[in-house]
Amino acid sequence: MNKLDAALVASALQKSGFILTEHAREADVVLINTCSVRQHAEDRVLSHLGHLKHMKENRPELVVAVMGCMAQRLGTNLLSHEAVDIVAGPAQLPEIPRLIEQVLTQGTKTLAVTDKIRTITNPEQSEALDTFEYAYDSDVNHIPGQAFVRAMRGCNQFCSYCVVPYVRGPEVSRPPHAIIEQIKKLADQGVRQVTLLGQTINSYSYRDGDRQYGLANLLEMTSRIEGVEWIRFITSHPGHFDDAILHAMADLEKVCPYLHIPAQSGSDRILKAMNRGYTARQYLDLLIRARQIVPEIAIAGDFIVGFPGETEADFEATVYLVREARYKNCFVFKYSPRPGTRADSKLADTVQETVKKERNLRLLDVQNEINEIDNQQFVGQVIKVLVEGLSKKPHLNQANEGGMPQLIGRTATDFIVVFNGPESLAGQFANIHIEKAGALTLFGMLVE
Repeated sequence: MNKLDAALVASALQKSGFILTEHAREADVVLINTCSVRQHAEDRVLSHLGHLKHMKENRPELVVAVMGCMAQRLGTNLLSHEAVDIVAGPAQLPEIPRLIEQVLTQGTKTLAVTDKIRTITNPEQSEALDTFEYAYDSDVNHIPGQAFVRAMRGCNQFCSYCVVPYVRGPEVSRPPHAIIEQIKKLADQGVRQVTLLGQTINSYSYRDGDRQYGLANLLEMTSRIEGVEWIRFITSHPGHFDDAILHAMADLEKVCPYLHIPAQSGSDRILKAMNRGYTARQYLDLLIRARQIVPEIAIAGDFIVGFPGETEADFEATVYLVREARYKNCFVFKYSPRPGTRADSKLADTVQETVKKERNLRLLDVQNEINEIDNQQFVGQVIKVLVEGLSKKPHLNQANEGGMPQLIGRTATDFIVVFNGPESLAGQFANIHIEKAGALTLFGMLVE
């Protein structure tokens, strides 16, 4: 979601005459796109602002804008920072080019956030956001041949630890025709993979007269668009998951058999305290149904360790769930109290930081053990990948084999594959013979 927001604003600014620079010291305007999910993310923003404050002492004309969730959460408090000229929330993205021009010409600080964030977005604001996304979405600021398309905004889940409902507002599903028109435009521009985005994408729901659209309908409509070859969607919530989505995945060739569906904990006691709305057994039963309906499906999960009150027994229940789920991969985070959430106001952060770190590493070790075993199934297979471009960290012994650099691609099931090939393959599909498999990466050779 943040990558899409940043790319939209960058594209809008480029089309209004700005040029992207590699370093802040070369810029007339610096924008920081922010996240509030963890304290560490906000701390990094404050660190950046500290550096920019020193830059502005020598270059007072430098314009600094802070956008996104942290901007919405802190508002005027953030605007009072000596380095900051503009504070704009996620709903105010379309206004950013105008706000920058205003500061450049008038030199006045500007605040643009939503006053009552849990109020349903007014039709004018929704239309402005839709127009902005249609006009500026492309693969220019993404991976070649790929694009994100927002299917919905906001969240209504109110997990006790999560700040998202308070910074991105209530769930609002975009009209399906607006989404489809945007994807058609992207396909005409050469985009081959589309990822539908939503904080809880499986909650997508839009009524048009007597017709009710859900995510399964949206997947079917997208699959009819010529030029689009792969369709993904993230992120799903396990509560009230509609099996029609899985049947769409099984029936529609273009829908990638990949499901990112966070569990967060394997302890029913902790899940209840998190306000997740399901038990560990219900979650595992959903994974069983997913694999029955889509046998080739790859599943990824998220976990929070060290949630208030988490005991060693609670953590072991999470370890058990990970072993049962046998994820393709999972993301593990240490609990971080977020101001304004129920967990922060009602639950003491009782788990020591050393224990959080230790549990984080232990859970990752369990997942790595699973990957080391399960990924061996790919050795000897020829797998289709969508090539992303040059590998940032060459993994093979020869990063420039036969005059060709090392590239990175992903399978339909989201496995990372590295191989040597011409850089011109970026944005295209390629067949790779897998020769070796690690816990996180598959290694192969290009099949001519």
